[in-house]
Amino acid sequence: MSTNSAADTSSPVTIQSAIAAGRLSPTAAENLNCWLTQSQYAQYVPRIQQLVDEEQFEQLDTMFWEVIAFGTGGRRGLMGELGCATINERTIAESAHGLAAYLRNTKGEPGGRAVVACDSRIRSDEFARLTASIFAAHGLHVFFFESNRSTPELSFAVRHLGCDIGAMISASHNPPSDNGFKAYWSTGGQVLAPHDKGIIECVYEAGEIPTVDFDDAVADETIEIIGEALDRAYLDAVQSLSLSSAREIPVLYSPLHGVGETSVYRLLQEAGFDGVEIYEPQRAPDGRFPNVPDQLPNPERTEVFTPLIAHAKESGAALVIASDPDADRLGVAGRDQNGEFVHLSGNRVGGLMTDYVLRKRAEQGTLTPEHYIVETLVTTPLMAVIARAHQVRVINNLLVGFKFIGQAMDQEGPDKFIFGAEESLGYLAGEYCRDKDAAIGALYLLELAAELRSEGKTLLDRLDELYLEHGYFAESQQSFVCKGSRGKEQIDGLMRTFREQPPQELAEIQLVSVRDYKRHEIRSIPANEKMNDVPAPDGDLLIFDSAAGDINMSLGARPSGTEPKIKFYFFAHSKCEQAGKLAEVRKHTDSMMSDFQQALSNWVDETLTSL
Repeated sequence: MSTNSAADTSSPVTIQSAIAAGRLSPTAAENLNCWLTQSQYAQYVPRIQQLVDEEQFEQLDTMFWEVIAFGTGGRRGLMGELGCATINERTIAESAHGLAAYLRNTKGEPGGRAVVACDSRIRSDEFARLTASIFAAHGLHVFFFESNRSTPELSFAVRHLGCDIGAMISASHNPPSDNGFKAYWSTGGQVLAPHDKGIIECVYEAGEIPTVDFDDAVADETIEIIGEALDRAYLDAVQSLSLSSAREIPVLYSPLHGVGETSVYRLLQEAGFDGVEIYEPQRAPDGRFPNVPDQLPNPERTEVFTPLIAHAKESGAALVIASDPDADRLGVAGRDQNGEFVHLSGNRVGGLMTDYVLRKRAEQGTLTPEHYIVETLVTTPLMAVIARAHQVRVINNLLVGFKFIGQAMDQEGPDKFIFGAEESLGYLAGEYCRDKDAAIGALYLLELAAELRSEGKTLLDRLDELYLEHGYFAESQQSFVCKGSRGKEQIDGLMRTFREQPPQELAEIQLVSVRDYKRHEIRSIPANEKMNDVPAPDGDLLIFDSAAGDINMSLGARPSGTEPKIKFYFFAHSKCEQAGKLAEVRKHTDSMMSDFQQALSNWVDETLTSL
């Protein structure tokens, strides 16, 4: 390893003192030393040295505590001036180089095609231009969107343009401080094993990274600017999947300062939904998300809908919808029979859409036992129950991440794919892309709502009908955020405790077994002894099941692949065969779910204090 003069100063002693004082983690110090001593980081050494001299060790720890990795949604995290733990010019460059270098290694020759897009986040355009410049330097012909576009349109573009790879600069629904790099393979889906590991190896091996001048590459057509023609093909592909002519429904839509006007809103306008109003305060693309509550543009958060619902009550909208900044997720709030708005979870919308698509396809006579729906292991079981009632196949043994739904489509045959969903507001139909899309979700949701409205019903009424037919299903989520190097230790410790000393009872609900998808086994509780194998999938996910009874409960636990948190998923199912009993069953089940969730929270708090 080469050493430059900056590393020969008194800095190592100061750094060691900072480690001893607990101001700098050992991992951060190791990564920091790499940047001080390896030639590819030479341009950053003066600034690093300045921060060391000023004893800005907390800031340095944030910059260097980890090497930011590819997770379920690519590489995503806090933007920073420099460092391997933040999204910055160097880590974006490494990501682009790693993807291009891996492609060349895989093909065994230079050349190929790539497409790059970005959302409205701070620095997204800068990072997208950098990515395109590096791809071009690797000999790729690069298609570059003229302005902000949605993630699903990027997925579509990879397929439509016959590209080998694609890159989307976005951090999805994260706060304004974050950004990220989503890597796509030739299928139009986000990279999967073994490609993900191969790419990250190339990232780690990145030394001097080749690049070209962006404007020069555009001038010589190495980088090709694309726009309306691709938009037209994408919108036509989505609109071709329409299942109903019902269009009469007053709706308020917000892109949450993201790119959704280019996809969701435009699609709905062209499809004939004249009653859709765009929410002006959140219309302009703006990576600061200034008019979104708490500046957190995640449509899973009920707080996001507070200003929208207030406006909808004045305007008379029957439905409120919002897409996240890169327009791949769709959140929904609908009126009940009393006229009050109720936020609908991704699980409930997934159930409604599954029912809608299968009913319409059955009416058209285009449904066979070979057709299938897809969902992840932490998505509502209601989808599978509805699908089986229509006698179609169910693929529901997938880890979290829509890339696995895309993979299942290609493995099972996309021509028989009906619908796919995940609990985090992701929906897809058709063959046009391999990622979730708020546009197709909005099209189907509004068609369903318009049909129900013509019958004097709401989305909530249809949910109740499904509960009477299949039983009442309740789902919930909870996350524990653990930031920094200490946070990773806490998350790892929690998952280790869950595996080795799992809770036996939560709120008087006895847990009797756990499915461990990392160790590929089902174990009994409380003995925690293996009972059977779980052959697939392979991932860090635990699902605990209660004993069978009037209410069946399950609990899922996994560390997030894109954020510093551990996520918990709660599921309950109760039988209900009489309409007059539904309110009672709902109240009792929801109460049990709440108690179950609180008991888990208490258990986690106690466990964290001992780690």
